[in-house]
Amino acid sequence: MEHFRPRRGLRAARRDARFASFGGAAFDAEGMLQVARLQEKVALVTGGGTGIGRACAIRFAQEGARVAVAGRRKALLDDAVREIVSAGGEGLAVECDATQSGQATNLVRGVAARFGRLNIVVNNAGATLVADAEKTSDEDWSRVLSVNLTATFLISRAAVPVLRKSGGGSIINMGSVLSLVGMKQRAAYAAAKGGVLQLTRAMALDHAAEGIRINCICPAIVHTDLIDSVAAQQSNPAAYLRMRAEQVPMGRMGTPEDVASLAAFLASDESSWMTGAALPIDGGLSAG
Repeated sequence: MEHFRPRRGLRAARRDARFASFGGAAFDAEGMLQVARLQEKVALVTGGGTGIGRACAIRFAQEGARVAVAGRRKALLDDAVREIVSAGGEGLAVECDATQSGQATNLVRGVAARFGRLNIVVNNAGATLVADAEKTSDEDWSRVLSVNLTATFLISRAAVPVLRKSGGGSIINMGSVLSLVGMKQRAAYAAAKGGVLQLTRAMALDHAAEGIRINCICPAIVHTDLIDSVAAQQSNPAAYLRMRAEQVPMGRMGTPEDVASLAAFLASDESSWMTGAALPIDGGLSAG
């Protein structure tokens, strides 16, 4: 693990960067700046080196949290932490394969030990596959289920006793619009993300009385490296991306920052009476 602390004098920069990045809109009814919603909280984000996970980690830091990012590609994690630190935050980069039970447990316990507690977990590690069932190999099935569903289970299982010790907390699972509806050529991915939502609901009921809230964000097409990798498999990647954007009623793909804004709400006390929820963020795709 590599631990990065903010440089002296940058605590105010954390606040300023937050308002600069998100339009300076966080004011109360009297026009006073709000205190950062995640001040003094500790967050762990898997798949935190790129895309939605990276955006969540940076947003949480801007909201006042200390943030650990975990994943398999250490260089990307280190780069995310440097961005956190540049805004006055405090970050930790941990190379980890969350599909392995021992590594998942050590990750959660290690983050809690380093920061003294754990309050927020974002299960964001993901992998996709464009194939129907007939063309899905055993290996691809296992990979997609392992990264999307098994890793979410292992991290969440390890997090429950740590969050309980902290007096409760928030687990945010990254599902998909395919947690809610089907789609051609996504047999393994839809199965995995459907499982993420049902795991969310079951665990939310199990731990609601302990103050551990567990919710599932269900994004549609978000422009990330994962989407670019799917586009790269097409004969005309640019045309594929345009086609996917045109499928969305609002006429565009989402951004990682769109999803991070919802995650920050779920991580905060503003969502203190929400658990077991599936929240589509899809430009209207699932509305009709």
